[in-house]
Amino acid sequence: MTTTPGSPAESAPGRDWRAPAAACTTVVLWASAFVSIRSAGEAYSPGALALGRLLAGTLVLGSICLVRREGLPARAAWPGIVTSGLLWFGLYMVVLNWGEQEVDAGTAAMVVNIGPILIALLGARLLGEGLPRRLLAGMAVSFAGAAVVGLSLSGHGGSSVLGVLLCLLAAVAYAAGVVSQKPALRHGSALQVTTFGCLIGTVACLPFSGVLVSEAADAPLSATLNMFYLGVFPTALAFTTWAYALARTTAGRMGATTYAVPALVVVMAWLLLDEVPAPLSIGGGLLCLAGVAVSRTRRRTGLTRKNPARPVERSRDGEERQPAGRP
Repeated sequence: MTTTPGSPAESAPGRDWRAPAAACTTVVLWASAFVSIRSAGEAYSPGALALGRLLAGTLVLGSICLVRREGLPARAAWPGIVTSGLLWFGLYMVVLNWGEQEVDAGTAAMVVNIGPILIALLGARLLGEGLPRRLLAGMAVSFAGAAVVGLSLSGHGGSSVLGVLLCLLAAVAYAAGVVSQKPALRHGSALQVTTFGCLIGTVACLPFSGVLVSEAADAPLSATLNMFYLGVFPTALAFTTWAYALARTTAGRMGATTYAVPALVVVMAWLLLDEVPAPLSIGGGLLCLAGVAVSRTRRRTGLTRKNPARPVERSRDGEERQPAGRP
């Protein structure tokens, strides 16, 4: 359903639960991806894992597009689709998988979480979104929490300069991909932008097809199933719900929302992998969530729907009175 200026969905933004629900879906599924990557990454190399994940995601998204008869997005959407497809779906997934093999999980988490900060800065510079104080304050708190979680997960001697540089490249590719995707959503639906972005990333990763075939022959079933899970849920579904929410808010606020991921990863590792979180991890996770809450709040203007601002008329003697027709 499209909304027009003055429609209920736009005039009462607090009542529309769909965008927040989409953002929450994305965050939960992206957090679950870290658990699946641990299993699949033991049997698949970075490029092969990225290609297998993208192939599964493209097949699911393409099938949905055919059923819904979405068609091709408008020409104006393609620059953003191609750029986000190459940088976010393609480069980001490969270098992140590679980087996480070179550094411990804590270091990777700290470096990659530079991404939301870059998104806010690029969004302000390239999209004219501005940098509200609450957003900056919330991101500072969340980044501190992510750093604490990273320190609690860090091993000893497991990091390399190459791994840190790869994770930094992943953060830059992620930020540039998000900022490129935002304008495309003005000319195409969330499903269209996600489907063709995923397709572009798949084509970019095709050089890894030979490696994927050879590794799939020897990989255990659990690793292959985790790769398909990554393609169907954290890619096809989560990237679509992300695009839906991104079209309805700023890139900076959406980027800040992803700081909830480290907190959820700690909880999921505890529940699914029986990894009891350290007190430092719990504290860092709570900081992440607190920062997200701060960044998502808006400054109160003092006006409510029950008491909207009303024009004031003055009589000839200077006394205020209500306009005609108003209680």
